[in-house]
Amino acid sequence: MRTALVIGTGLIGTSAALALAARGVVVHLADHDPEQARTAAALGAGTDEAPEGPVDLAIVAAPPAHVAATLADAMRRGLARGYLDVASVKGGPRRELEALGLDLTPYIGTHPMSGREKSGPLAASGDLFEGRPWVLTPTRDTDTEVLNLALELVSHCRAVPVVMDADAHDRAVALVSHMPHLVSSMVAARLEHAEETAVRLCGQGIRDVTRIAASDPRMWIDILSANPGPVADLLADVSADLDETVRALRALQSSDEAKRREGAGGIEDVLRRGNAGQVRVPGKHGSAPRVYEVVAVLIDDQPGQLARIFADAGMAGVNIEDVRIEHATGQQAGLVQLMVEPKAVPVLGAALRERGWALRQ
Repeated sequence: MRTALVIGTGLIGTSAALALAARGVVVHLADHDPEQARTAAALGAGTDEAPEGPVDLAIVAAPPAHVAATLADAMRRGLARGYLDVASVKGGPRRELEALGLDLTPYIGTHPMSGREKSGPLAASGDLFEGRPWVLTPTRDTDTEVLNLALELVSHCRAVPVVMDADAHDRAVALVSHMPHLVSSMVAARLEHAEETAVRLCGQGIRDVTRIAASDPRMWIDILSANPGPVADLLADVSADLDETVRALRALQSSDEAKRREGAGGIEDVLRRGNAGQVRVPGKHGSAPRVYEVVAVLIDDQPGQLARIFADAGMAGVNIEDVRIEHATGQQAGLVQLMVEPKAVPVLGAALRERGWALRQ
């Protein structure tokens, strides 16, 4: 791949363009908002000038509702040798293209499983996709050359290719992305009119659960409108679990010992099923989940604190597998939770204490 055209310079399109440009691909940028394309170009993602002829690959990074129309326009104009989209749903756009009677041999649907709460080119990063799954949904009609171009794109972005059927993909993302986003929003919505004294008690747990609720509602309306059936089916199952859990909690209020035991059993069941599901979530880089232990360090809200901790851990020969920061409400301090291999805990603990850090159990 020597040339590419990115149509849609939001978070995903600009991030892909940055990754391609960094690897020597000549990238042309287009957007319905020319100012957004100019912003992406200024960030080093490519040029907002139109290509003089067909490029090797056109990447459509438009909202799901506009993907088919944007692709159809690009294909009819002969803008590229191969075409793909990066929308978060795959079955609907493909069927729309089929209904338009287009030759789909130069097209493949794709979906990079990466993102963040912020949108637009200024939120983009050339390493956004690194180590993340990138789903490809070829059909029997997809040309081999186009599949290879898509694989080259994934390689340039340092993502991990995953081949799936389009409708299977849509059911999967409903489970691991779309439904959780709505549930996160529902939990966050409980905070909107909560007493300030209650909100001040928010800890890391509620921050983790509600983090993705900060995303742009307009973007999510587009996503959910393109995949409503699978999401509704999953929410119906969640609703049934909620009904059972409410009944179990009500039973715990009963003066009848047998009902309380029944209620406790119902709560235990949902918690244990949660345990069983959580351990299936892949660990770093898609590997099997691993058990880490936590070394908790108290830090002041001062520049360079995290860098010092990581440097001290490195000097001790300890690899930090993951990190979380729990902020102390109303105080200029926080607790950094360093996740490490169990055997590294005593080594890291001793090294950090020796360098003056305050550890917490």
